[in-house]
Amino acid sequence: MGKMLAAAATAALLGLTACGSGSLSDGEETAASGAAAEGLTSIEVGVIPIVDVAPIYLGVQEGLFEDEGLDVTLTLAQGGAAIVPAVTSGQMDFGFSNITSMIVGRSKGLPVQMVAPGGSSTGDTDADFASVMTLPDSGIETITDLAGKKVGVNTLNNISDSTISEAVKQAGGDYESIEFVEIPFPELSGQLAAGTVDAVAAVEPFVTIAAADGAVPVFSNYAEPVDDLTVAVYFTSDQYVQENPEIVEKFVRAMNASQEFAEQNPDKVRAVLPTYTSLQPEVIEQLTLPRYATSVNRASVEEVARISQDRGLVEELPNMDQLLPQD
Repeated sequence: MGKMLAAAATAALLGLTACGSGSLSDGEETAASGAAAEGLTSIEVGVIPIVDVAPIYLGVQEGLFEDEGLDVTLTLAQGGAAIVPAVTSGQMDFGFSNITSMIVGRSKGLPVQMVAPGGSSTGDTDADFASVMTLPDSGIETITDLAGKKVGVNTLNNISDSTISEAVKQAGGDYESIEFVEIPFPELSGQLAAGTVDAVAAVEPFVTIAAADGAVPVFSNYAEPVDDLTVAVYFTSDQYVQENPEIVEKFVRAMNASQEFAEQNPDKVRAVLPTYTSLQPEVIEQLTLPRYATSVNRASVEEVARISQDRGLVEELPNMDQLLPQD
C-alpha cells in the first residue's frame, strides 16, 4: 500500500517545493475561467501543485474572483524559484511561496511583497500537514532526540531546517549538531527506509506516504516552535502594487473569500485536488489539510525572520513593513 501511495505521489508532485529550484511548466496553464470575458481584468498567478493552493482553484471555480472583476489564469510551476523571478520581472502578476523564501528574497533586495495568506499550520502537533517522520526503531522519540542525527529536508537553508533546529534549541537540545540533507519530497520516504537519513521533514501528501511506508511522527515543525504559523503566502512585486492598487485589493478580497470557503468546505478542497494534481483518491482521502486562514499572522512571520537571521539565512532582517501585507 505504501509503495502504491508513494508511486502515485511521485508521479503527481515530482517537483514539489514551495521554495526550491524549479521552472515554469510548459503548457501547464489553467485558464480557470477561460478567455478574459468582457469587463474582466486578466491576471496570471504562479502556483505549485500542492494542497496549499486548493483555495485559489476553488475560488476561481466558485466565481469568487469573477465577482471581483478578475479573470484568473493559474500557471503551475515546479517551485518557488521559478515563480519569484516571473513575478518580479512582470511575467506574472502574483505568485505563491513560503514565507522564508520571501524573507530571504526581500533581505537580498528583491522587490517582493506579501499580499494574502496561503496555507497555515493547524497548530495541532499531532495533526498537522507537516511532520518530522522517523522509523519506529530509530530511537528518536522526542524533539531533542534529533540532536546529532541526519534529517532529510527538501531544500537546505529554508523553512524546514530552520524551524526544526529552532524546535530542538527551544527544547534544550544541541541543535547545531543536526546534519540536514537535501532530498526531494518524493524521495524522502525511500531515503528514510534506506537509512540515508534518520528522520525526514515531510509535508502532505508525503506525510501520508511515509506513514503508509511505516514511518512514525516525531512532531510537526510547523505547529511548533512558532505559534499560529503562516507557512505560505501569495505575493506580488512592489511595482505591481504601486501601479495596480485596485487590482491588488480585488485579488486580496477574492483570495480571502477563497480561503474562507476552503476552510469551511474541506470536502470540496479534496474534490478540487485532482483538477491540478494526479493524486489518487486513496491519498486524497487520508491527507491532513492545512488551515486556510484569511490573514497573515505577522507575529509568526517576524519570528521566522528572527530564526532565519539566527541561522544565518539572512545577514540583516528586511523591512517587515515593506514585506508584509499592507493594512
